[in-house]
Amino acid sequence: ERGGYPYRRLHCTREVSGDEAVQRSGAFYRLMDTRRSVRFFSPRPVPLEVIVNVIRAAGTSPSGAHKQPWTYVAVQDPEVKRQIRVAAEKEERINYEGGRMNAQWQKDLAPLGTDWQKPYLETCPFLIIAFKQTYGVNEDGSKDTHYYFERSIGISTGILIAAIHAAGLCTLTHTPTPMAFLHSILQRPENEKPYLLLPVGYPSDDCVVPDLQRKAIEDVMVLI
Repeated sequence: ERGGYPYRRLHCTREVSGDEAVQRSGAFYRLMDTRRSVRFFSPRPVPLEVIVNVIRAAGTSPSGAHKQPWTYVAVQDPEVKRQIRVAAEKEERINYEGGRMNAQWQKDLAPLGTDWQKPYLETCPFLIIAFKQTYGVNEDGSKDTHYYFERSIGISTGILIAAIHAAGLCTLTHTPTPMAFLHSILQRPENEKPYLLLPVGYPSDDCVVPDLQRKAIEDVMVLI
């Protein structure tokens, strides 16, 4: 007997052999290895259903005590995108030119060629803003504790990024600091704090990305 949630058998369509698991995992790796952070977007429309589906995928993430402490705001309104760009560039200009970023940080970013200007925040058809719910709100207005909300939304946004790539779209993990302007522009409740801003869309015809190399498996995996 288990209290609380009723339990059911794990749903699997069929048993997967070891060989097929190797093939599936290899195919997923090869797909994700083509993922790149993109800063040059096409204004080509993206069906809203795609955005709904990738956010649904993000919602399948595990979370502490199954509290699901996330809210995803999808923005397609041009005026709201403009407001977000203006506010983000204001903060980023301070970061780059006002001394908020230390010298080492700017040195590490220099090879990527980034700066405070973020035109893609308006060019892309959608912005998805992830908000972490630091606590929940019960029907009677009392607070509901959310456990490990930082870890939970981190996992969820990872799934979101993978889903965006699997849909044939591109994104970028943009983290303007500070991000309080997102809370006010999007009029979110007090328990929600901005976590990540993702422009989503197709790459522009002239899109380029830095020619980077990922760490080898022996540099990221330890087998014991």
